[in-house]
Amino acid sequence: MSAPPSPSPARWFKALRRTRIEESSTKAGSAACAEQLKRARAAFRAGRTSKESFRRAQLETLVRMLAEHECDFVDALCRDLHKPRFESVVSELILVKNEALYAINNLTKWMEPQHVERNLATSLDECMVVCEPLGVVLVVGAWCSPVQLCLVPLVGAIAAGNCVIINPSDTSSHTAELLHRLIPSYLDNECYHVLLSSASDLPEIVDLKFDHVFFTGNSADGTKVAQAAARGLTPVTLVLDGTNPCYVDAECDAGAAGRRIAWARFQNAGQSAAAPDYVLCHAGARDALLRELRCALLQFYGPDPRQSRSYGRLASAEGFARVRGLLARSGTVAAGGQVNEAEKYIAPTLLTEVVETDPIMQQEIFGPVLPILTVSDVDEAIAFICRREKPLCVYAYSSNSKVISRLMEETSSGSFCANDCILQSLMVVLPFGGVGASGMGSYHGRASFDTFSHRKSCLLRGTRIECVTYLRYPPYEDRNLSLMTWASTLSYKSQGWCQIL
Repeated sequence: MSAPPSPSPARWFKALRRTRIEESSTKAGSAACAEQLKRARAAFRAGRTSKESFRRAQLETLVRMLAEHECDFVDALCRDLHKPRFESVVSELILVKNEALYAINNLTKWMEPQHVERNLATSLDECMVVCEPLGVVLVVGAWCSPVQLCLVPLVGAIAAGNCVIINPSDTSSHTAELLHRLIPSYLDNECYHVLLSSASDLPEIVDLKFDHVFFTGNSADGTKVAQAAARGLTPVTLVLDGTNPCYVDAECDAGAAGRRIAWARFQNAGQSAAAPDYVLCHAGARDALLRELRCALLQFYGPDPRQSRSYGRLASAEGFARVRGLLARSGTVAAGGQVNEAEKYIAPTLLTEVVETDPIMQQEIFGPVLPILTVSDVDEAIAFICRREKPLCVYAYSSNSKVISRLMEETSSGSFCANDCILQSLMVVLPFGGVGASGMGSYHGRASFDTFSHRKSCLLRGTRIECVTYLRYPPYEDRNLSLMTWASTLSYKSQGWCQIL
């Protein structure tokens, strides 16, 4: 076999120049982050974020920023994702406002020490758990929902009393630049910073040693972040991708299922980590579901979705090429399928005759394509889900409560929703996050506050009970052991009676 031809000098020089540019960019990004980290660390050590009044004021200012610049955010999201104003306001701005207002309303209660149960030996002591801020945290946002995926974690970090460096995705560059411009104008300049850098810089940035890293994105980048964090024993929260299954039972309202699944899959042109990635449809419901899905697409986007003001575009040329490639090599197009490379447009597409080994079933789609597989019953659906990696979400449509219970109890996922999609990920009162391959940790509401807090155990004692404390001192005696056991063992409570073990 002959050796491969050597690259031409021009091509070699071009590749070398590109490598050097990337290395230079990475060093510049790390240097900028190091300076921000230094300033934030100094502000945190000075106690700038410790008071409730400061945290509350910053959260109120964040709400004001969103209200005063709603049009700017809508415009940036439109330029990055062709995102309709309705979707931008509902799934981005309102979600962040609700998170901030919920934190403001509950901040006093969250910051209060939590007193815990005591035994006889500690009955005169004060035993409690105190939530203290971690320090300086890094929040890495994703491009698919660039406002809420940066600012919702920010709300929790502010509420918990941390300083924060936000790293928005450079894929949604207009939104990243808007955050970079607005946040210094509203939030405390020493405590909160926005870092503009590329995904390739992340390992070097994480190596700078934060007190926590919150990452939203794909599994490959999440793995690199986790590895870099592990070198410094930095705790991480990872919200990763995963192929989210949606089971449609024979006993369900096909019309409602079709509309709700179509909305969830095709809003934001399918670029949502919480969207259903594929449907496992009961054979008895397949024809009805396909009919209702087609009707929903026609109702939502008209006969030509490309002309619809309610339909988005892919965020990047790379994403467009990847989804188009998956579409070309999987299943049979049952609706849609049209593409336009210049606009990064892919029509809302339904795929049938899909099998588990098709390329589109091997990764999260992040595009407007919905594969539909047929199963014989709920047992086959559960077996299918359980032999794959744990997803971020599992969805089930059925009017049979036993079917819903089985899907909820016999599958493992970050979250579960029955007879709808995505809504569980938008609720401030429900923790949201992954499990296994779809991530670790959770956020939203109180869960965000807990994620960015250290729960410190505190025992406050006096010296007045030395007459009891002496029992633990040497020389050890059996009588003292019996008294210590009696005093320090918790009570067992069952069926209305109490016994000291």
